Amino acid sequence: MRREAQAVVIGGGVIGCSILYHLTKLGWSDVVLLERDELTSGSTWHAAANIHGLHDSTNISRIQHYTMTLYKELEVETGQSCGVFQPGSLYLAQTEEREHQLKLQAAKAKLYGMNFYEISLEEAKRLNPLVNYDGIRCVMYEPDGGNVDPSGVTNAYAVGARQRGAEIHRFTPVTATEQQTDGSWLVKTPKGDIRTPWVVNAAGLWGREVAALAGVELPLQPTEHQYFVTETMADVAGHGTRLPSVSDRDGEYYLRQEGQGLLVGAYEKDMKFWAEEGTPLDFAHDLFPDDLERIEDNMMNAIKRLPAVGEAGIKRVINGPMIWSPDANVLMGPVPELEGYFCCNGIIPGFSQSGGMGLMAAQWIIEGETQYDMFAWDMARFDTWATKEFTKARVQDQYAHRFAIRFPNEERSAGRPARARPIYALQAEMGAVFGLNAGWEHPLWFATAPGAKDTNGFTRQNWWEPVAAECRMLRSRAGIIDISNFAKYRCAGPDAETWLNAVFANTMPKAVGRSCLTPLISKRGGIAGDFTVTRVAEDAFWIIGSGMAERYHKRFFKAVPLPEGTTFQPRTEAICGFNVAGPKSREMLQRLTNTSLATEDFPFMRSAMIDLAGVEVLALRVSFTGDLGWELHCKSEDQQRLYAALLAAGEEFGAGPVGSRALMSLRVEKGYGSWSREYSPEYWPQEVGLGRLCKLQKEFLNKAAAEDVLKKPAREQLVLLHLDEAETAASNADATGGEPIFKDGKGIGRVTSGAYGYSVGMSLALGFVRDAGPGDEVEVMVLGRPHRAVILDRPPFDPDGAILRG
Repeated sequence: MRREAQAVVIGGGVIGCSILYHLTKLGWSDVVLLERDELTSGSTWHAAANIHGLHDSTNISRIQHYTMTLYKELEVETGQSCGVFQPGSLYLAQTEEREHQLKLQAAKAKLYGMNFYEISLEEAKRLNPLVNYDGIRCVMYEPDGGNVDPSGVTNAYAVGARQRGAEIHRFTPVTATEQQTDGSWLVKTPKGDIRTPWVVNAAGLWGREVAALAGVELPLQPTEHQYFVTETMADVAGHGTRLPSVSDRDGEYYLRQEGQGLLVGAYEKDMKFWAEEGTPLDFAHDLFPDDLERIEDNMMNAIKRLPAVGEAGIKRVINGPMIWSPDANVLMGPVPELEGYFCCNGIIPGFSQSGGMGLMAAQWIIEGETQYDMFAWDMARFDTWATKEFTKARVQDQYAHRFAIRFPNEERSAGRPARARPIYALQAEMGAVFGLNAGWEHPLWFATAPGAKDTNGFTRQNWWEPVAAECRMLRSRAGIIDISNFAKYRCAGPDAETWLNAVFANTMPKAVGRSCLTPLISKRGGIAGDFTVTRVAEDAFWIIGSGMAERYHKRFFKAVPLPEGTTFQPRTEAICGFNVAGPKSREMLQRLTNTSLATEDFPFMRSAMIDLAGVEVLALRVSFTGDLGWELHCKSEDQQRLYAALLAAGEEFGAGPVGSRALMSLRVEKGYGSWSREYSPEYWPQEVGLGRLCKLQKEFLNKAAAEDVLKKPAREQLVLLHLDEAETAASNADATGGEPIFKDGKGIGRVTSGAYGYSVGMSLALGFVRDAGPGDEVEVMVLGRPHRAVILDRPPFDPDGAILRG
């Protein structure tokens, strides 16, 4: 066994072997995989191993498509069969909402050249005559859908990795992972120790235990999961060709051919946790006792849709463990607080994602960044607030609603509240309907009726009119928006300016009280973040960024060493904030302070520490609404007092609380981008209008990458679109994000954010397009159907910024 390696992968399931294979494929041959038992132990060996390409997330669809294509290439490369069966998959819609979802996915498939399209009921009957199609609204067909052999795929990855120089050691448990003073790791086993700069935790069911060896606590929880295989069925055996699988998610089961029978699996409401206090170390190729009563309702749904299932005997039942994250997505990426420790844990659809997941992991480790924006999979989306109690509650909800549609803007209540501000109870009394942002409860909108909750769907929901009222109130008078969930930092010391200039692309403000907007550049030259930086003293700065990306951004801040005597402190928990905006905001706030807020005394992009109703606040003359306004930041212990003063002052002007749904509408009216939607590592500065903020005359993090991409023409451009009012009204729907954009029948881009612009009376969308510009007519696939739209040359609200700067 090697004593040194470029990376050590812990875990010999399909994901660990895929990561090992892809590390070698990208050029690293000095890599080792350690497996405590036999390859495929844990969850891999008993997986149903279905494969499909489409996902609600575009980038996950790309990864799944790559994975499906890879399996046959692996067979050719390694000579190891992956047991690939691709008779196709039928996706059934019983409800209008499922039809919307499937048609939107078909539109995305067309945009990205994937094979997924609608077929007639007659064609579906020909492909799979066992299905009762009564009540089915539409059927989508994915010709490449099917299943693979779990052991075959895992061993193909292993063979491919060994052929490129990797070592695999079975029956070699890891007993310790110890970080050395030089940042490298010592991975200890009974067969000897290995020193490596990269530890990769792909330990599956033991991901928690392996992480704990390095002092990391992962929000993971295993559950039981069952499927059964029928005995030989005459209808299956006599069909002549392999039957396409059936995805009847409204029926809450999955089904495919297995031998001459059928495999039926379910995610039941009466789910069952397993190994809550830790996965047993002696568990390997084990199963749990059968418990089919728990999935009886799901089985009856399958029998109703395929009556032949009810007449078949059961050949065997598989009841085995799976391990889940709180949102059912993988926890992937370098641990921000450690050097050289990579996680890839909590994978559910492993055989649809294994290839793409391995590729993304290898890119991240070797090249420093993935080619796609994978924040949806980044482990940094969770932090210490994701406790065991939160994780269990969310996993229970995710499991029981595995096949439920994830609607735009949907918020799940399980496990909440995880974190709340001092005014949370008051906001609830005022009718706030809350969402979750980085663990924080924050108001989405304010209802007039007590106990109101979101409804969910692809069309306009119950919050559409209340949000309209909030937007119109702010645009005509003023509104008070809780922005406490923004990430906040303080950098201070003699070299604070020098350090911030070395981190951010823009030049830091020279004068006290001045602010600047600045991008943070990613490894490949994209937008890793957008920040507002304010100089609050000669040697101190205040930095505001995306709250959901706070842990993610730690990796970038750590990449530039802090000079001695200079500090950089997160202040998100200690500081709360409000944005007061609208034409009456100045007059309203002036009632609470002796500091002049007149434009000549307090111009746009300026700041000052002021006394506001007896509370010391940092006031910034900025507003994400695009309207006249101020951001006001105070200590958390002063939040209740400041909020009460703002609400009282607002009464005179007809102003009141405004939620984040209204803020979404208001910023889209202004054409403002948002991180993780319009700003992402995938997008270059010049593509999102931030190129001018990259000051190439100075050195900053990833400057060479920024220089490289800025020399190139934009691949696509961020634009604002106006959707046809009659068509969106008829659909009762607006774009929400992810909808493809077509021009003359050709796919040219996709929506990143969408909202109705209540104050301008327009259905709007931000998105990226190529080969199109202002004035061009295009089609946006709202609900998966074409809706006419025109690309605007200017935002409809305050296009010249006169109100914002007034």
